[in-house]
Amino acid sequence: MKIFKACAALAAAFNLFALAAPAHAEPIKNIVLVHGAWVDASGWRPVEKILTKEGFKVTMVQEPETSFTDDVTAAKRVLDMQDGPTLLVGHSYGGSIITEAGVHPKVAGLVYVAAHAPDVGEDESALGKKTPSVLAKTPGAIRVTPDEFTYLDPALFPKLFAPDLPKERAEFAARSQVLAATKVFSTPLTAAAWKSKPSWGIVAGNDQIINPDLERWYYQRAKSQTIEIKGASHSVYESHAKEVARVITEAARSIDK
Repeated sequence: MKIFKACAALAAAFNLFALAAPAHAEPIKNIVLVHGAWVDASGWRPVEKILTKEGFKVTMVQEPETSFTDDVTAAKRVLDMQDGPTLLVGHSYGGSIITEAGVHPKVAGLVYVAAHAPDVGEDESALGKKTPSVLAKTPGAIRVTPDEFTYLDPALFPKLFAPDLPKERAEFAARSQVLAATKVFSTPLTAAAWKSKPSWGIVAGNDQIINPDLERWYYQRAKSQTIEIKGASHSVYESHAKEVARVITEAARSIDK
């Protein structure tokens, strides 16, 4: 009789635990990738191919780069389309986007890839000035159109943004830039998902666009599990796709546990 009561109590406790388990206790199969400024989602192709082979359902957000609000809305629109818990990944300026959009209920965790991760009330422009990058110290590298959209000088793009990519690919990216409104970089955040959700950070050791020290500081503050890829440029998501995909895969599977 005592054994029966003990078993019944154990079963009841198990059922209670199951009911209390978080929504993302089910395996994470959805991964959403968010690109940064001056590029589009096609740069994620090498990472997407690896993640798809690993069995994940991968979706990429195409940011209009017309305003920070527009970009966050675009990310949330894609998150709404996911059919379960999702790992949200951002590169560069995409880090600011996932920080704001990551409070979405379907987001189970965040991965920052050579990315900004501001807090509420902060913006990446001001933070970047405190820890300037090679880009910030290169006069005339950022061009501005009369209607206040920015782009990188195409002649400098390969050297600053993608020095470890094949020349042809880097030059194509330079000629196919998505111009970003100046205001996307200076809009203060109203949410910081890394405060409430687990995060991972990848430091690009030779990043010329964002100072690697700023990336380290972001990830330390967010208590992100961090790795550094030595010698990697800002285009780390393309030039070191295997390493980046491995971090994303391990993040997704560790949240499952």
